[in-house]
Amino acid sequence: MKDSYPITKGGYESLKKELKQLVSIERPAVVNAISSAREHGDLKENAEYHAAKEQQGFIEGRIQELNAKLAHANVIDIEKLSGDKVVFGATVTFEDIDTEEVRNYQIVGDDELDIKQNKISISSPIARALIGRSAGDTLTIPIPKGKIEVEILEVQFIS
Repeated sequence: MKDSYPITKGGYESLKKELKQLVSIERPAVVNAISSAREHGDLKENAEYHAAKEQQGFIEGRIQELNAKLAHANVIDIEKLSGDKVVFGATVTFEDIDTEEVRNYQIVGDDELDIKQNKISISSPIARALIGRSAGDTLTIPIPKGKIEVEILEVQFIS
């Protein structure tokens, strides 16, 4: 894992909430399921036991991953950001020059991306193309279907 990575305040809180859920609810539930499955006898042919052990492995792995991410997170408070350049946390409105379609995306951490809520990862090709640009700039963005030429209409910092 990298030394640190950016995440919004909301994304950080979401990871903490998931960790708490895993540690306080899911981990004890899977331990109980393993204990209950052991009582059924022969463990070699006990599908419930093997499924519970596999689930325990996933939970423990996710707990370790979340602990590492939280420890290395560089929490960015979007409400404290300002300026006219596109940076992490910015919400960018741009227009496709060919189709005149207007889109807006907020640039967030890798764990926060949610295309349905117009949140794109800082490591996505679109975000990488937008970073450092300002309103009024025209640029070409690589997309899965090829490339689009866009003009940045607005850069905002809203959470």
